Amino acid sequence: MSHLTPEDLYGLEEYARIRDDFRAKVLAHKQDRKVHVGPDTTLYFEDRLTVQYQIQEMLRIERIFEPEGIAEELAAYNPLIPDGGNWKATFMVEYPDTEERRVALGRLVGIENRIWVRTTGQDKVFAIADEDLERADETKTSSVHFLRFELPPEMITALKNGADLSVGIDHPHYRQAVTVDGAVRASLVRDLA
Repeated sequence: MSHLTPEDLYGLEEYARIRDDFRAKVLAHKQDRKVHVGPDTTLYFEDRLTVQYQIQEMLRIERIFEPEGIAEELAAYNPLIPDGGNWKATFMVEYPDTEERRVALGRLVGIENRIWVRTTGQDKVFAIADEDLERADETKTSSVHFLRFELPPEMITALKNGADLSVGIDHPHYRQAVTVDGAVRASLVRDLA
């Protein structure tokens, strides 16, 4: 997938006109890019459209229209677009109760380094977490992490040939695994070169 350029973005006035329709399109698209890994964590797989939406919303909220500001947003968000040999995802630890979330984030230190994807007959590929900045310390993890899964060529070939896909977490306090199939699996395979 290619990175976004200023020419790929809507100006503020045009975006205001189309925002409701564009937002509905993106939200529908995101349904096929979401994987719940157990009851309290979710992976939201990014692609060019989801990143464009994030940028458009930032430009709108911050009222950014100068070329330099647009370039800064593109530089910040373009790294979230997969390149055909990887998947990139936003990982969220989702406990609705504030106190329960605080306790869980202390218990789940390091969870961002224990998230994996796997195809039938192959080793797990663990995520590379938070390359932009550190979001955890020795006492707690963050409720949001940015992940990259670098997929070996044999995994990409297997996925394109129909191999099963599973996603999981191997953390001492949170062990979960799910099979990814249907529209979500198809959407993720389309990301691969």
